[in-house]
Amino acid sequence: MTMTSHSMLEAILPHVAFDGWSEEAFSAAAKDLALPLEDARALCPRGAVDLAILFHTQGDAAMVEALNEADLSEMRFRDKVAHAVQLRLDAVDDKEAVRRGSALFALPHMAPEGTKLIWGTADAIWTALGDTSTDVNWYTKRATLSAVYGSVVLYWLGDDSLDGQATRTFIDRRIDNVMQLEKLKAAVSDNPLTKPFAAALGSLTSRIKAPGKPPSDLPGSWVSPR
Repeated sequence: MTMTSHSMLEAILPHVAFDGWSEEAFSAAAKDLALPLEDARALCPRGAVDLAILFHTQGDAAMVEALNEADLSEMRFRDKVAHAVQLRLDAVDDKEAVRRGSALFALPHMAPEGTKLIWGTADAIWTALGDTSTDVNWYTKRATLSAVYGSVVLYWLGDDSLDGQATRTFIDRRIDNVMQLEKLKAAVSDNPLTKPFAAALGSLTSRIKAPGKPPSDLPGSWVSPR
């Protein structure tokens, strides 16, 4: 049997509930597979951290697949976003692994990695929904959705309502908050008193461009004025 990081992920999940995404859980997974620890390290140089990241990105991939198969034609756009967030939660088949992952990526030295993962989820949602923005909106959409998704996950982890109905309601509230912010931005742009300020800010942010495809890193780039 050829061992892969996916084999290691499947093996580690039963141990994560007890030991978290830890060295102990990683060693136990390798032992369950009769895989020498040095060979397991060759597959996952950072040990359980690499598997926690793989667990998250697998969830993103499952969400995108479900979103691509869904009929969104009759949905308002805000409902499409809310549905995508719900599909991301539905892609999780081990809630305790997410809880343990949240604790791992809340550690100071792991926070950048956790932020990158949440940003990646937001990017996957916007890309799957057909976002074509190439300016500062590329960033604001993903930053806003990252904040929404992060808060939704924390709420969902503590939700014991029937069929997760409380989480669905919470998602709708958060998306509504975002829509209200967008309306406020439009009002500022149209108001004669604030329009000059909005225009000046728009001129400044017009130099901000989205990263290339695929991005070499996040965030993207600043185009210097000539």
